[in-house]
Amino acid sequence: MSEGDVEPVDFEDIDTDPTEYDALADAAVVMRVNEHGLYIVDDEETAVSSQGQTPEQALANLAEAVDSYREASVDETGDDWL
Repeated sequence: MSEGDVEPVDFEDIDTDPTEYDALADAAVVMRVNEHGLYIVDDEETAVSSQGQTPEQALANLAEAVDSYREASVDETGDDWL
């Protein structure tokens, strides 16, 4: 890999499944690894991304970020200002 390249990661090639995380159960998750070995994951449904040193860490971080995104997207006040 050259500088700035990323390589897609197939979930069948690693021992981690995004559906193990409740927040990602119905998500369309894609993972890639950059030239420094950092795993980057995206939830294509919410456009939320995260990263980690391992696939497991990246997915755990993404699940937490997606949870936060969904919590922030809920308007519990009843105001329709968005």
